[in-house]
Amino acid sequence: MTHALAAAPAPRTGQDSVGLLRLYRAELRWIFRRPRTLAVLGLLALIPVVIGVALTLVDEAVDPNGGGGDGALLTSAVSNGFILPVAALTMTLALLLPLASAMAGADAIAGEAAHGTLRGWLLAPVGRGRLLTIKAFGVATVSAIAVLSMTFTGFVTGLVISGTDSMFTLTGSTLSVWDALGRVLLVALWVTLQLWAVGAVALAISSFTEHPMLVVASVLAGTIVFTILGILDAVSWLHPFLLNENWSQAPASVLMDPLDTAMLGEGALRAACYIAIGLSIAYARLTTRDG
Repeated sequence: MTHALAAAPAPRTGQDSVGLLRLYRAELRWIFRRPRTLAVLGLLALIPVVIGVALTLVDEAVDPNGGGGDGALLTSAVSNGFILPVAALTMTLALLLPLASAMAGADAIAGEAAHGTLRGWLLAPVGRGRLLTIKAFGVATVSAIAVLSMTFTGFVTGLVISGTDSMFTLTGSTLSVWDALGRVLLVALWVTLQLWAVGAVALAISSFTEHPMLVVASVLAGTIVFTILGILDAVSWLHPFLLNENWSQAPASVLMDPLDTAMLGEGALRAACYIAIGLSIAYARLTTRDG
């Protein structure tokens, strides 16, 4: 036994012996020291407030029980505090929220490669899977904070503007504050999952370049291309594979009664596939990358 213990290799020192939680905290400190990250999160949190204040100045009211388009949905939030956070999340999901996730994914790998800090990670005694896990958690955290901050400010703004007795669906059913909050949180969770998928794609692209802006531009360009493809009937066979398919319709399903989660479930499954594919590509690239 003594000889076996003596012959056993000494445990590796350095980052490989550091716990994931400690590395995760270090990653978060690095993320939230970037002024642009704080600026983007702050601006996103203000959007529901700005929308709510602007809607109070609208003279023309829209019947909250009538469906209508996006404009009608927004205007109906004047008298319905339940709609404001859902409408704000739906609007920003088209571009601004994916931008936040794309920026986080770009900074996670390409940004550190540009500053030379990624090479230290790759040369250190830390597994590439461990490295990607930390980076993915960091991007996921930024996305979750962006969505939750918008959800909080939107829900509070809706309560301030319309009161606690103004929670009702577009089909006319009255909701309690807690029931309305539960539905809003369901939308927030779904939107967060979509942003995790965007972040996974950004990490995959980020692992191939040292230019963060190229990652952001690629993700946003892909979002625009997917949007265009989504309105072309000639490629309708491709629509189920587009990440942003039903981004503008699925969140509004919680505004109806009874609650229909079919589109939410379909979108969640699609996002999970993108997360798996994006992180797999990023891991495959990191395992062959030297710096």
